[in-house]
Amino acid sequence: MTTFIESSRCIAQYDPHALPVSAAQAIVRQWVSPVMAVERVPLRDALDRVLAADIVSPINVPSHDNSAMDGYAFKRAALATSESAVQLTVIGKALAGHPFTGGIDTHQCVRVMTGACMPVDCDTVVPQELVERSAGVDTTSIRFAADAVAAGANRRLAGEDLARGHVALRAGRIMRASDLGLLASLGIGEVSVRRRLRVAFFSTGDELRSLGEPLDPGSVYDSNRYTLFAMLRRLNVDTLDLGVVRDEPAALEAALRSAAASADVVLTSGGVSVGEADFTKQLLRTFGDVAFWSMAMRPGRPLAFGRIWSGERPGVGLPALFFGLPGNPVAVMVTFYQIVREALLLMSGATPPPLPVIHAKSRQVIRKRIGRTEFQRGVAEQDAQGQWHVAPTGSQSSGVLSSMSEANCFIVLGHDEGEIDEGERVDIMLFDGLI
Repeated sequence: MTTFIESSRCIAQYDPHALPVSAAQAIVRQWVSPVMAVERVPLRDALDRVLAADIVSPINVPSHDNSAMDGYAFKRAALATSESAVQLTVIGKALAGHPFTGGIDTHQCVRVMTGACMPVDCDTVVPQELVERSAGVDTTSIRFAADAVAAGANRRLAGEDLARGHVALRAGRIMRASDLGLLASLGIGEVSVRRRLRVAFFSTGDELRSLGEPLDPGSVYDSNRYTLFAMLRRLNVDTLDLGVVRDEPAALEAALRSAAASADVVLTSGGVSVGEADFTKQLLRTFGDVAFWSMAMRPGRPLAFGRIWSGERPGVGLPALFFGLPGNPVAVMVTFYQIVREALLLMSGATPPPLPVIHAKSRQVIRKRIGRTEFQRGVAEQDAQGQWHVAPTGSQSSGVLSSMSEANCFIVLGHDEGEIDEGERVDIMLFDGLI
């Protein structure tokens, strides 16, 4: 059995103790694979689910040539009969759902409403606001300038939106509200989707207390499980919260084995640094396989990625991917968004696009050390000309969770970048749509 480390060594810049972020992302992509189970769900239950197969349109949308606006439908040949003005006799009316079924000649027209079927042989619609109407005893006629409308104007063709036999939605798409409407327009009431990914998570540390428990001297409330729960909820995965696990080898081992037996992915926070009570690293040497323990990243340097088994040694029992996140609250969020999020989407069967990055001018000097990627919390805004400007939130300590609530973006400072001068352009990653 090829180990994670053996396979990961082929990645450029591989260093299991201080891995560049781009290399860490490449290793994770190399080892994730989508869940294979597929289920059929009603269209109303498909929101945020991942399509398991292409959706091919069984019909044309629209199903018939129709009018794009309220007006009068006629044959384009009528435009050639006059150099100045066109006069047509109105012989009927077509409404959406109530087509005109009679015949028509070059000097006639049909009153049409938006969405109504185009009468047979009609191919052009003149908008009602461009015509003059005159009524006789038994008939109504219209008159408009010959150059007021082009031949074929204001007609929507059958299949113009989506042609029968063409792919409407690709496998791997995360279903949005507009997609449900699109499939409903095709008459599709059920879709095949990947089963939801199962993710187990827990926090480690004797100092942690759950909500509702009293705080002893030196103890703190566990915030990481709540941020992890919220971030996982946004990805529409099934979650298993295993609570707080004490810094005891037996308790950690039992929690890890139980999580591996019941989930596709196991997330922990804390316990992967070099502290005397950080037993996770020791345990994973027994029944796990770890590709790397640390990244050249701030915040979030201590991060473990690998796989664990529910049995007593690697290869025995049920496997699960493992992400050992740092214990500091901000570091948990940063590592989740930069490393874990994409992995979970890929395992869910989705094809996630890269996170959007835009440019902004720094409002101040930003200190940065070459040789690591930094994700500083920032506040960005646009000026009257649409130019983005950004400044750090202040303290960039990985324990200051309030900075994440205050910020609206990450300031992304690359591995080879150094100090940023005031006015210099930097990359930012807006929280809107991410967090």
